[in-house]
Amino acid sequence: MRHPFIAGTAVLALTLAASAGQARTVGFSTDTCDHDYSTPYDVDVTSAGLFFHRTGGVPAKVFLHDGALRVDGKDVAVSRADAEVLRRYEDGVRKLVPQVAEIAREGIQMGFSAMTSVTLTFADGDQRANMLEKLKRKQAQALREIDEGIGAGHWSSNRMTETVAGSVTDSIGELVGSVTSSAVTAALSGDSTKVAALQARAESLDKTMDREMDKRSHALEAKAKTICPRLNELAELQRGWKVRLDNGKPLELMTIKPKHDHDSDHDEDHDSDREDKKVASF
Repeated sequence: MRHPFIAGTAVLALTLAASAGQARTVGFSTDTCDHDYSTPYDVDVTSAGLFFHRTGGVPAKVFLHDGALRVDGKDVAVSRADAEVLRRYEDGVRKLVPQVAEIAREGIQMGFSAMTSVTLTFADGDQRANMLEKLKRKQAQALREIDEGIGAGHWSSNRMTETVAGSVTDSIGELVGSVTSSAVTAALSGDSTKVAALQARAESLDKTMDREMDKRSHALEAKAKTICPRLNELAELQRGWKVRLDNGKPLELMTIKPKHDHDSDHDEDHDSDREDKKVASF
């Protein structure tokens, strides 16, 4: 009887913290997106214009502002119509980036809120105080990294991944270890009162957290869905411009892929995607 209780308590903590802290932080609903969208570039949004750059692939650098375009350091002549489309594209990116930053912040806050609730429920004494202090410090660091990155107009998928992996994911691992330790201690003590009390905490947390996180996750998903119309519009603008590179290929700042194509892609295509893309999908 003891082992199912130990495992169940740990799984409860992991599920509650991970669902709020990991999946909700970086996962955007794509229900209202026409396709899956990605970009092989890191992007800097500044008052001087948009700067797309990457370490592999051609072109390596693309700069656009107010209808003017520069590719790998060379000015590219564009038609009056394309200049207008590029202006609209720049405006769309400028509006999109703050939305992504806001969602990232709220996802981080929701994840750490869940972990704080788990800590308050299962940890006691000095362990509780230490873990709460660590969570507070890691949350502040994660939010600071978001503010200095996407919040300041600098989009990098690698940096976003490191922010989540270095804060939320690590915290979840430490938290689950603590919860498991508490459950093991209670179970091995042979004190049925302690076991019952810990189990009651878990059941109470389950009900409370389910209501709270469900409410917050729905609100976050609603915000995430507002991103898709902007992505759809950017995709249409890219399809519409006639800008061509020196090799005759169209300029592509974002990759547009039908959702049902994932399983039918060849392995070679997947290898290329993994090498070039900075963002798996939105």
